[in-house]
Amino acid sequence: MDGSRQIPRRPVPPPRPAPGAQLDGNWAQDLTNKFRRSLSTKRMNDLSNLSRYHSSPAPIDYSSPIPQHLSTATPPSYSSLRNIPLVPTPPQDARSLRFKNMLHSLSNMPCKWENPGLLDEALRVVPLEQIYSEAEEESQILMAEAESLGNGKKPAWGYQDCVVRALLRWFKRSFFTWVNNPACSKCGMPTIGVGMAAPLPDEQARGANQVELYKCSFEECQAYERFPRYNDAFVLLQTRRGRVGEWANCFGMLCRAMGSRVRWVWNSEDHVWIEVYSMHRKKWIHVDPCEEAWDKPTLYTQGWNKKLAYCIAFSADGAMDVTRRYVRNNAKYSVERIRAPESVLLHIMDEIRALRRQNMSKQDKFRLEGEDMRENRELRQIVINSIAAEICKIVPGEVYNGGRRGDADAQKAAEARQSGMFQFQLYRGEPVSDSFYSGS
Repeated sequence: MDGSRQIPRRPVPPPRPAPGAQLDGNWAQDLTNKFRRSLSTKRMNDLSNLSRYHSSPAPIDYSSPIPQHLSTATPPSYSSLRNIPLVPTPPQDARSLRFKNMLHSLSNMPCKWENPGLLDEALRVVPLEQIYSEAEEESQILMAEAESLGNGKKPAWGYQDCVVRALLRWFKRSFFTWVNNPACSKCGMPTIGVGMAAPLPDEQARGANQVELYKCSFEECQAYERFPRYNDAFVLLQTRRGRVGEWANCFGMLCRAMGSRVRWVWNSEDHVWIEVYSMHRKKWIHVDPCEEAWDKPTLYTQGWNKKLAYCIAFSADGAMDVTRRYVRNNAKYSVERIRAPESVLLHIMDEIRALRRQNMSKQDKFRLEGEDMRENRELRQIVINSIAAEICKIVPGEVYNGGRRGDADAQKAAEARQSGMFQFQLYRGEPVSDSFYSGS
């Protein structure tokens, strides 16, 4: 029929052989082909059914024009994503480059303490017998305390830690002197600051880049007093006076002379201190010689109520951003870090570490990389513990009362009413003292 659809005829199967007839090879081959076609059709049907539920996107036709609503749409923003690992990025803008140059300059400070000959000279001013005697005594006390606790408890500090603690007490109490306004060298009267002066050739040769100028307050004297700010730790062994920078510089060098690994910590809010590596605890310990402070990292925030932005530790082995060790509450004690993006700061730290370790053996590099990984885990754990501590301070009544803490005595009284002893006394008819209500 013209114009009609031709219906394909179903192929006629080969006739079934009569019983007892001889089977030829063609009949068996046809049966095999039919089985293969049936199996292939079944597999295609199964794939078609799966594609209905797991459809893949259709291929894009780049030859067709882009719809208007898609051509003007902006790509999605990923600013809301958190916890994405930072990728070190080289500094590009002027502010980041200035920050990089400053940190590279500051990183040279602890490298000045690595002269073996000068370190031997520095030990001559230290009363070694006194230091070692005090350290041995303290170490024995700590070991006795640990043994009394049993269960294989370790002492709180090792012997080398006790040596640094004894050195810290001697340095603060007997050796170095704090200077605000130097006394007049002629009459001994107090002086008044009048400005800055250029360093003399002798002062400049000894490492003084700036000199503070003071005038005697006594009218009959009126002499001028110069106060050079020396940066050479070995010169400070003779002058034995200064302020924060001189204290940290000289004490860090003496710790290095006593055999400890030392880091010099720079703070962007005009303060410096040091960190000493404890082999006993396998971690860096905060030490501030000006305050005779040992392992008190929250001294500046919780103690002084000071806000900090950057705390960068430099050593002869590299550099590390240790701000998380000293700022435990970001909402209360942190300052916005605007000197460079965090990825740029990470690149600068990696750059200084690579520079300091370029001539080391592979074994030393591997050991230091392991220390960096442990310290990063420690700093992350500090943040986690700080967040958990803040959460634990939340009182349930503060949430239900609109964030306002109720009367402390009333809260303790409510807890006492729920105690077993309170209910027991009520049951026996005994008088209940006010101590249950006050919580004492």
